[in-house]
Amino acid sequence: MDQFIVKPLFGGDAIHWYTPTNVTLWMVLAVVAIIGLLVLGTRRRAIVPSRSQSIGELAYGFIYKMVEDVAGKDAVKFFPYIMTLFMFIVTANFLGLLPMSFTTTSHFAVTVVLALLVFLTVTIVGFVKNGVGFLGLFWVSSAPLALRPILAVIELISYFVRPVSHSIRLAGNVMAGHAVIKVFAGFAAIAVVSPVSVVAITAMYGLEVLVAFIQAYVFTILTCVYLKDALHPSH
Repeated sequence: MDQFIVKPLFGGDAIHWYTPTNVTLWMVLAVVAIIGLLVLGTRRRAIVPSRSQSIGELAYGFIYKMVEDVAGKDAVKFFPYIMTLFMFIVTANFLGLLPMSFTTTSHFAVTVVLALLVFLTVTIVGFVKNGVGFLGLFWVSSAPLALRPILAVIELISYFVRPVSHSIRLAGNVMAGHAVIKVFAGFAAIAVVSPVSVVAITAMYGLEVLVAFIQAYVFTILTCVYLKDALHPSH
């Protein structure tokens, strides 16, 4: 698990809140990569788009349609925030597949903050837009009256568990894939099983490329689902 250890960039062992670390470096690189793709790569917009412009337009249209289809047209005002979430996660995931890189989204310190920001955003939006009516999200009016209080408690617990599952799903999947690749790489030094190990590493790497996109997609679409509940809390 040494590939997940947070280390200071400029030597020493002590890490304070202001210490630049490998996590800091790769988060900055992710932001720079996003700016390079969406700002610099699309500044010379043309009818026949360049590769970077095509990728930027594809990502923009993909997330815009997701927000509109899942959360509704009144959720489009939150598109910049959701687009930012998706681009940061997917870019950090792909950068983490580079040799000698650091995968920031494998750390719960990163994914928990992202999940808590989503949780707080949708909760605040829910109360601002609906007032006390937002509590209707927890009251299952279609259930028998005797069961409604019990279901309300279950719904309340599941609501507060959202940021936990939201963050663990992303970090857990990314961490598990990298750990498995490292295990297979350890067997590559054994001559008898090295061909099998190389094939397994190649297959897992291909799967990790797919997981890098899928986990960003899942995190984003769940954000849209939670936003829909905040905007339209009726059960």
